[in-house]
Amino acid sequence: MASIRVQTADFDVSAELAALGAGRQDIGGYGIFVGTVRGNAHGHAISAMTLEHYPAMTERAMARIAAEAERRWDLLGCTLIHRVGVLLPGENIVLVLAASAHRQAALDAAAFLIDWLKTAAPFWKKERFASGEDNWVDAREADDAAAARWGALTAS
Repeated sequence: MASIRVQTADFDVSAELAALGAGRQDIGGYGIFVGTVRGNAHGHAISAMTLEHYPAMTERAMARIAAEAERRWDLLGCTLIHRVGVLLPGENIVLVLAASAHRQAALDAAAFLIDWLKTAAPFWKKERFASGEDNWVDAREADDAAAARWGALTAS
């Protein structure tokens, strides 16, 4: 069963890892991805990034992505946390944890989860540059290509 959260507060990677594995002795490995705010984009210093979402739609999309990962790999659990609000360079944005009896399933599932979160979960990102200018972040072809390598989502 996946744990899915969209929140403004930061997360503690160690605490989330401990919670996912609490009381379990069948987990052989974890796939982990932590995304952070970069301090530079397009050659410009970033002073902040604002992330917005539509709550019901975003959580449904994240649940669908997690269900698909659980269908494809023999996972013993997964955690998806995505932050929203104003974030500063170096702060955490997203956490993906996938637990399995075997490392490859955990690693593949984590890669799948972040690739699809980047493309199928409705988040809107606006960069604030040190110059004071704002820029809404467009979808990237590289993100679409990364998700496409896994094939279509089928879980509903």
